[in-house]
Amino acid sequence: MIDHIGLAVSDLARSRAFYETALAPLGYRVVAVIERNEVGGRVVMFGRDEPVFVIADKERPGEGNHVAFRADARSQVDAFHAAAVAAGGKDNGGPGLHDRYGPHYYAAFVLDPDGFNIEAVCHVAE
Repeated sequence: MIDHIGLAVSDLARSRAFYETALAPLGYRVVAVIERNEVGGRVVMFGRDEPVFVIADKERPGEGNHVAFRADARSQVDAFHAAAVAAGGKDNGGPGLHDRYGPHYYAAFVLDPDGFNIEAVCHVAE
């Protein structure tokens, strides 16, 4: 289970717009915004009810980051991929079964505006 994951982004407004669109099919929304945190950065927090994913603009984007968001149904994985690509994400592996990760591992992957590999995954057999 993911408690929360944070990423440094190069353009907070661009990344916020991307994630608001891409994560909406999974039921995620902006749950909090901090205009200046204790280290001087701006922060946007996403979740269903509480923050589980955070983007901030104080630090330089890192490399090799990967975030997987859990979906409740395969249709949400499909909708996530379509929404993320429509929001400017780059396809990094369309929706489908990835049985190398498990018999019901249905996922889709996109690269966000900073090149981070973002995934939606459903573990439910359908």
